Amino acid sequence: MSALELIRPNWPAPENIHAFTTTRTGGFSKSPFDLLNLGAYAGDELSSVTQNRQVLDALLPQSPYWIKQIHGTRVLTVQGSNPGIHENVVEADASFTQTPHTVLSILSADCMSVLFTNQAGTAIAAAHAGWRGLCDGVLENTVTLFLQEQAEVANQLIAWIGPSISAPHYEVGSEVRDAFLREGEQRGHALSEFCFEKSVNAQHYMADLPRIAKERLNAMGVEAVYGGDLCTYSNPERFYSYRRQNPTGRFASLIWFNPRP
Repeated sequence: MSALELIRPNWPAPENIHAFTTTRTGGFSKSPFDLLNLGAYAGDELSSVTQNRQVLDALLPQSPYWIKQIHGTRVLTVQGSNPGIHENVVEADASFTQTPHTVLSILSADCMSVLFTNQAGTAIAAAHAGWRGLCDGVLENTVTLFLQEQAEVANQLIAWIGPSISAPHYEVGSEVRDAFLREGEQRGHALSEFCFEKSVNAQHYMADLPRIAKERLNAMGVEAVYGGDLCTYSNPERFYSYRRQNPTGRFASLIWFNPRP
């Protein structure tokens, strides 16, 4: 087994907040899921996924609370752990907790993982945002729940966008751009022209998901948004990419917090 490579967010989170994103290295899965596939529904052998998750568990205060992501906008309030397979499947695309040592998890292979905390270090959230969930409001729903539960204002939140597909590699049809424009009109804010640059192919655009996420979060008052600069598609040695190769595995972004003294 190769050594684990972990990516830690470069963000000004409180010292009691812990987070990282896994890469492909350090696991037991065979090609095309090699090596540290953590997704139970990617097509990999479940025995390999179980071994890989055991490797991950050794780095955490407890096993993560795994959710089955469905490109929706549901946000769960959770505590403890959940294996997320068989009878334990819970469908959602974001989770929130105020419970120390509960490890939130998001699986990715091009879609964004967005991690949240507050300046006080008393709560965390994690969201899965592909284009559809991003367009439909999964980040807004996550921020709204966070603010409701913590009685805070948005500028007290801090967000980090994990590795995802970058604009030069993410071509979408005009229907995707139109959906975002309609949603922006309904929410009362327009995306900048840089979010969708014209492709060389007619009626197609290069979509910048991290920029869209930042602009949508900024519109809600979340100004401290970091990350979004690691591309899954162009880094085949480090990351899985569904658009580059299908089938493929999933890496995970995880966050938890310790009680403050």
